Amino acid sequence: MSPSQRHSKQSTTLKKLATAQTLSGLGVTGTFAAGSLLVVQITGSEALAGLVQTSTVVGAALLALPLARWTDLGGRRRSLGFGYFLGALGATFAFIGGVQKIFPMILIGAAMIGGASAAGYQARFAAVDLSDDNHRARDLSMVVWASTVGSVLGPNLMEPAGNFARSIGLPKLVGPYLVAIVMLTLAASMITIFLRPDPFLLAREERGEIYVRQKRAFRKAFVIIRTIPQAWLALHAIVIGHIAMVTIMVMTPVHMAHVDVSLRLIGLVISVHVLGMYALSPLVGKVVDHFGRVKTILIGVAILLASALISGLAYADAVVQLGIGLFLLGLGWSCTLIAGSTLLAESLPAEIKASGQGLSDLSMNGGGAIGGALAGIIIAISSYGWLCAVMALPVLYLGFKAWRLAQNPI
Repeated sequence: MSPSQRHSKQSTTLKKLATAQTLSGLGVTGTFAAGSLLVVQITGSEALAGLVQTSTVVGAALLALPLARWTDLGGRRRSLGFGYFLGALGATFAFIGGVQKIFPMILIGAAMIGGASAAGYQARFAAVDLSDDNHRARDLSMVVWASTVGSVLGPNLMEPAGNFARSIGLPKLVGPYLVAIVMLTLAASMITIFLRPDPFLLAREERGEIYVRQKRAFRKAFVIIRTIPQAWLALHAIVIGHIAMVTIMVMTPVHMAHVDVSLRLIGLVISVHVLGMYALSPLVGKVVDHFGRVKTILIGVAILLASALISGLAYADAVVQLGIGLFLLGLGWSCTLIAGSTLLAESLPAEIKASGQGLSDLSMNGGGAIGGALAGIIIAISSYGWLCAVMALPVLYLGFKAWRLAQNPI
């Protein structure tokens, strides 16, 4: 197959992955703001609000390596299907915890929902298992884009889902978890039943590779990535872009709630943010393929810095300004994620491809977990503006690394 020729199975693979991503986005995204507000309602502590998102990110981080290992052993269908199913089970736990006002149970459920997030992140690598050089970034971006519909509608379902929950005698803020249970179950079923042939196993078979289990595969992957400048920059772009996005995003609903902004407006701002994350991802993919991976990372850095400035200067009820800031936050994340993931996927040797991808997701979600935990502390002792200012520092560091590599390409 020539580099410019599309794999015959790629189109159907992308459609199946995209469908699962849409369902997952519809289920998961609405729980972000609802979970933070539910914790504040139950505990009365804003400092604890960030722990819900932190738990989700920790769960995604802890599952990144097992899912990568299962991919190596049995392909994408096994690992992605399990991740979405675990997310549905976690939404059930969080729902029960919210109804019974059991704070630890909400955190456990949120961590399990991280399984769906981990599956969603690894789905982007599944999108390029059968890709050629000319379409790799665009294929990856299409699966990222598939989350747009569900993820944008998800936060806007907070109000109707909450009203439904209240109508049957349940707390309003557990409504989004009901949506998550249904949608993640559908996503798990979709992948488990229909993702055939498995793209990872098919690509391995066509390359003539035989799987050999390696000891300390992830440690080996890390050592190799550090020796490849492109892969090392890619890992930094994925991790730092995600930390900045998660940290600012998760505290925005809490910032807005200081002046009793309605759930509808909070959901609208989060929807605009998610729109920035996903809606323009096909365009970002074309930019990555046309202008290059490193240049797109630099574009993402500039957008993230603009977002931190605009959001950090916004009053709690400045809905339009926060919407603009959060949209740019999502767009900057999209640039760093798509460019970084594409650069990583094509820089990794075949023998560490799955383990290297799992390591990137572990690092990304681990960094997000730390950022989410610190976000609650920073906003409790200082302000949302200072939180945005602090997050600009690692983004500046990423820009410096990308600029250096652009000036001295290997």
